Amino acid sequence: MKAIAAGLVAMSMAGGAHAAEPQFFFDDFSYADTAALFKQGWTVRSAPGHPGIPGARWAPEGLSVVDGKLRLHGVTDGTGPGTAQVQVCHQRKYLAGTYAARIRFSDLPVSGADGDPVIQTFYAVSPLKHDFDPEFSELDWEYLPNGGWGSDKTRIYGITWQTVRLDPWLAFNQQHEEFGPLGERGRDWHTLVMQVAEGRTHWFIDGRKIDEHGGRNYPVVPMSINFNLWFSPGGPLPAGVAGGPPRVYEQDVDWVFHAKDTVLSPAQVEAQVKRWRAGGVARLDQVPPATPALESRCDF
Repeated sequence: MKAIAAGLVAMSMAGGAHAAEPQFFFDDFSYADTAALFKQGWTVRSAPGHPGIPGARWAPEGLSVVDGKLRLHGVTDGTGPGTAQVQVCHQRKYLAGTYAARIRFSDLPVSGADGDPVIQTFYAVSPLKHDFDPEFSELDWEYLPNGGWGSDKTRIYGITWQTVRLDPWLAFNQQHEEFGPLGERGRDWHTLVMQVAEGRTHWFIDGRKIDEHGGRNYPVVPMSINFNLWFSPGGPLPAGVAGGPPRVYEQDVDWVFHAKDTVLSPAQVEAQVKRWRAGGVARLDQVPPATPALESRCDF
């Protein structure tokens, strides 16, 4: 792994096609609309399936660009037909290095009664080709403001996956739970960072290291970068929510970042993003495709 220096960053910013290492991916989502977003390698999910409420729809119209931020907009009435979830994905070419995103989670719905087991995420993942696929790789931030999965506690998970069987569910992973709300009335911004290097993954929230994972859970194949907002099935809803009018939840993303094969501290990531924005750099995509190139799906 390479350490980064200010001079090297300056060359990368100024060098264009001849940019020196490290290789960066960065997007601050300052698009006029989603059509412009999709021209930069992003895709939105429409394929049905895991995760979420059975029968729920993955709704492309749930993705928008609002005031220079990416917005994920999900709706549920607690039933499959009455639920629209949303997912957006970038190309499958990311493995070791530093991942980061600045996100505003929702602790409360923007309309309707509170209480749905909504899950708001930032993650990197490869396809699951079959049950217990040994090459499956996933790094996952999941925020549960209303609890779920057998607990009513508000928490965020940092999860490094080895492999999984979806039905019946059996997962092999390493995880950390951080308890408590991440948004005062859902309006606070948080920077999430994952460092992936030399057999270990390091997890940070707002510059504070919360955990370190390794061993068999370390990712082994290139992954796509993703955000999604979905609703956990099977959990009881509070009185007044079940069967009531639809509830709307939103998650906003200010920017996303990856430095290939390079470990950066959260402070270095924030400083680099600040330099880019001050210099008018809204997006970079210097990370080359995997060799051979891999299909970039948006369905998991």
